[in-house]
Amino acid sequence: MSPPHVLVLTRDHDPHADHIRQLLARRGARTTVFDNRDYLVRAHVELAYTAHGLARRLLHTESGTLDLDSLTALWWRRPQPPEAHPEITDPSVAAYTALESVNLIGDLWEHLPCRVVPARESVFRRAGHKASQLMLAAELGFEIPETLIAPQPDALWDFHNRHDGQIVTKPMGMPWVENLAAGHTVIRKCELVSPRDVGYADALRLSPVIVQQYVPKRLELRVTVVGRQVFAAEIHSQTSNRAKVDWRWYDLGVTPHHVHRLPDEIADRCLAMTERLGLAYGALDLVLTPDSRYVFLEINPNGQWLWIEELTGLPISEALCDLLLEGA
Repeated sequence: MSPPHVLVLTRDHDPHADHIRQLLARRGARTTVFDNRDYLVRAHVELAYTAHGLARRLLHTESGTLDLDSLTALWWRRPQPPEAHPEITDPSVAAYTALESVNLIGDLWEHLPCRVVPARESVFRRAGHKASQLMLAAELGFEIPETLIAPQPDALWDFHNRHDGQIVTKPMGMPWVENLAAGHTVIRKCELVSPRDVGYADALRLSPVIVQQYVPKRLELRVTVVGRQVFAAEIHSQTSNRAKVDWRWYDLGVTPHHVHRLPDEIADRCLAMTERLGLAYGALDLVLTPDSRYVFLEINPNGQWLWIEELTGLPISEALCDLLLEGA
């Protein structure tokens, strides 16, 4: 019997993928790494059909040919999207061919007859929609922050006043903006709304943004669901001025991380959340308030976990290997 074979879709320099590949190798599994960006530049796909259906599905790369139907699992980590071939100089043709490549490669990974983690791309992209997450979380019994998504300045001013100015904004999706002309990237995370920000409320009409009631924090929680396993870590973000509003500003030297014992009903809701979203993996962000309420913020269908594992000892990587090899 052939050893399990896992295709890892990611870019170069991905420590999470490198770590899991090492663990899988120790278990006797093969791994192949592919970045969608390499399509037509350093790799190509061959699909052939007879009158009765699919005949072959092959991925040709510089290191060899991979029969995609031989895979036991696909792990969608962080691949880059396909781009136009560098020989194409006409911008309109380049944009067209890049979109064609995106359509083909995206469709290719949707239909492989193997386990897919965290889910097929169409599923986990939909699962990442934050407005829908809030509705589902409330339906499952989570408390959520009072939230506003609206382009009217008057709505923001009213929301600001009702919460005594204790409100935050965060992006709908992408947490960064690349300024190619200036050559730098602007990071956009969860931020308190200042009086100056309120003065620019009219700018809401230019782009959607999430506005939420600020939730007081005793602890922030990162809950990683892998299959049916739930790993909860508490992040003592309030000990750091840098990480106090959003732990993702990372001040690990003064921000203790520990294993957290979730109440069973909260753990069950986390499992129900991933199941309802169709995910085999998900990283949920919760807040534990000073008066011991658990408040749902969001779920990342492909969130990071290595720093949590290193600081707490939670065996998330081994659980992920179990998931990728399950049934192989």
